[in-house]
This record gives sequence, C-alpha cells and structure tokens, in this order.
Amino acid sequence: MVQQHSHHPRTSQPAPATLGELRASGHTYRGVKEEIRDNLLAMMRAGEDPFPGIVGFGQTVLPHLERALIAGHDIILLGERGQGKTRLIRTLAGLLDEWTPTVAGCEINDHPYQPACARCRRLAAEMGDDLPVSWWHRDDRYGEKLATPDTSVGDLIGDIDPVKVAEGRTLGDPETIHFGLVPRTNRGVFSLNEMPDLAERIQVSMLNVLEERDIGIRGYALRLPLDLLLVASANPEDYTNRGRIITPLKDRFGAEIRTHYPMTLTDELTLIRQEANISTAAELPDHLVEVIARFTRGVRESPAVDARSGVSARFAIAAAESAAASAVRRSALAGGDRNAGRPGVRPARRGQHAARQGRVRGQRGRARGGGARRDCCAGRSPTRSGPGWAAWIFPACSPSSRTAARSRSGELVPATDLLQRVGERPGPGQDHGRLGMEGGESFGHAAAAVEFALEGLYLMRRLSKDTDGGTSVYGT
Repeated sequence: MVQQHSHHPRTSQPAPATLGELRASGHTYRGVKEEIRDNLLAMMRAGEDPFPGIVGFGQTVLPHLERALIAGHDIILLGERGQGKTRLIRTLAGLLDEWTPTVAGCEINDHPYQPACARCRRLAAEMGDDLPVSWWHRDDRYGEKLATPDTSVGDLIGDIDPVKVAEGRTLGDPETIHFGLVPRTNRGVFSLNEMPDLAERIQVSMLNVLEERDIGIRGYALRLPLDLLLVASANPEDYTNRGRIITPLKDRFGAEIRTHYPMTLTDELTLIRQEANISTAAELPDHLVEVIARFTRGVRESPAVDARSGVSARFAIAAAESAAASAVRRSALAGGDRNAGRPGVRPARRGQHAARQGRVRGQRGRARGGGARRDCCAGRSPTRSGPGWAAWIFPACSPSSRTAARSRSGELVPATDLLQRVGERPGPGQDHGRLGMEGGESFGHAAAAVEFALEGLYLMRRLSKDTDGGTSVYGT
C-alpha cells in the first residue's frame, strides 16, 4: 500500500459519527468512478490541473486518460520504463472526494449506506442509525502492488485467516476471511504495476474483479461487490511480444493508453528541473541541464540502444543529480562555490554512464556526449563558429596572438584559478546572457560558463584541447 499526498491542503474531517447523523447531514452515496468523473469535470471547468506534476502528456496521453475516466473504464497504461506511468496513476487519487464515510472498523471500507461484508451487514441490522461511522481521506484510498511471479491469490484477493479460525469461528463463517490488497482498496483506486509479470493462474483471479466486480475465496460462495477503479501498467514488449497478459483479462480493461518519453527538448528540461533533487546540493546552470537533456535524447534515438527497453527519464534526472553532487565534492576538496558545470560539460563521465544504461559502447557514447554539448553550444552562440566567445574568453589577446593563449580546466581546478587564467572579462552582453551571465554572478557560475564556452569552442574546432587525467588545457 502506498500513501499518497494530495496537492490540496487537508481539511478537518466531517462531523457525523453515526449513520443517523450522516443521513441528517444530507450526504449522498456515489460510486468511485462516478466520484472521479464528477470531480474531473469540475476541475476541467474550473481550469485546474487534474494531474499535477505530469510533464509532456498534455496533448497526447491525458486526453485519452480523461475520456477513459469519464467513461468509467478500467485502464492499462502501456509504455517503456521510466515514462512516468506510475507517477500518472498516483495522481488519480487526487480526483476522489477529500473525505468519504466508512463503517467504523471495516476492513474493506464499506459505505454506511451500502454495507457489503458480513460483519457490516450484521452490525447495520443490529444497530440501525447508531451504526458508527468513520471518515477516510483520499490520500489513503490508493493501493498499489508491484506484480511479481511469486504474487499469490491471497496477496491480491484474500485467504482464510487461521488466527480467526483458532479463535473459535468455523471455516464456513465469512468472517474468517483475511482480505487481500484489492478488497482492502474497495471504494478507492488500485494500481497493479508491471501486470505481465503476474503468473497466468493469478491473472485468472482478477477476471471477476474487473467484470462482475466481486471476489471468490477458496470455494466460498461469497459475493462481495467491490467498488474501485483498477489501473494496470505494462511494458509493450511484455504485453505484445510475450503475450503474458491472458486474453480474457485484456478484454476486460475498457481503455489501453500508450505513454511516451518527452517529445520536445523543453519538456525534457522541465522534467529534469522538476524531478532532480538538487535544491540543497549545488546550483545547476541552465546550459548544463540542456546538455544532459540533449544527450539523453540522443541516446534514445541511437540505433545502438534497444528501443524496446528505452532510456528511462530517470537517466537524465540521475545525471543532473550526479553533476550537482560533483560540484559539492569539488567544493569540499578544492574550495569555491557549489556550482555545477565541471565536469558536467565534459564527455567522458556522462558517456560512460550512458554506456552502462543504454548499451552505447566506447566511441559511440563519447560521440553522443560531444554532439549534445556541441548542439547546445551552437544554440547559445551568436554565430556557428563562435568568434564572440573566443574574444570573450581571451579578451587580452589580439586575434593574431590568440594562438599563444592557454586555459587550464579540470574537476578540481578552483573557479578563481580558472578565471585568473582567462583574464579580465568584458561586461555582460548578448554572448554572456546566453550563458546566464547577466552580471553579479558568483565565481562558480562564471567559471562554469567559461568552461562551457571553452568546450564549445573545442567542439566547433576553434580551440585545441590536451587532456591529462582529470585536467584539460585549452588553446588554439
């Protein structure tokens, strides 16, 4: 079970504490799918975002999802790893009512107006309007299970509870049942991640849940109507090529929606900034985030990468966090500002990391890293060949004497040392604004921009570069 956190502030729970008080308050019963549909339409009319934190799906995935929810369908999300399927599913809990009443102490959260389990029906008959009511917040109405080959019917649906039998109940008593995750999420949203990994005999147990909305446990003649939205996720390779989801189960899902990786560079940048945990580590310049995003997209498009597996969005997020961590390490060892940029604009580490994750080998990985930085440099340079940057980095040298200019850079080269070697820089201008240099920036930020420009000039064949271990010397 995964607890969700609503993007809205939590209000105090309603006052009714008994069935009689609940009726007097004017409360009306709605099923989960009706609840989600009404709240989704209300948010759409109010111009609110029903799926906060979801990037790049606005014109592709979300319209299909909205139609499925309005139609009241159970859903399968198909997509490669790291496309945000689970993140999207978890936002669905935000479409539920903030508070909903349940019979106090009920294991499957029966509504007081419509008790379903044997215990709640017995209590309702005995107590009438004095039936105790408790309130259930939407953050707790989301259940999630990662499907694995060892998942059992008891995990999902339920089994006989030997403790209850030992207490004196007979095996024929429905109250001896220990309910599984699915019934315990009754009147909520249940997510079954990586559904093809579920053994076929276990998938059979889900057939009645999806169609007849009831369950059966160890031969019990038990009809337990469930009220829930079931959402599953799957990788298309498992779903289509291996045929791991049985046909009757596929047929019972009302909607099948394909997800995708960010389709534009802007979406990739937004996702990295949103998800990377770097706020307390170091400052990450925009040009470095762009290099990471471009490199990630380049690896995804590479023929050397297995397209059926994909390159997870977590790759770019982890790369950004690693660049920030590198800056913190450098600050501890060499002093200076905690500003990322070295070695984040260098080819080796990022290429080697992609080689492990995306199966890009040797020169191919390094070439893609260099191409990402070159494209980013070209986009931020006023001219393709970069003469403006050359004049900015070596302002004290005339064009004829620039060949003698040298600048030493490296992971542990302090920012002040790099800037002293470059010399006095001209004031802010168009070239500097493209690198976030608007004046008043820190030494670390200035050094990161200088090293990025040095690497860009090298990739555009305006400078030479000699590398020895972790140190590089740029010149012409």
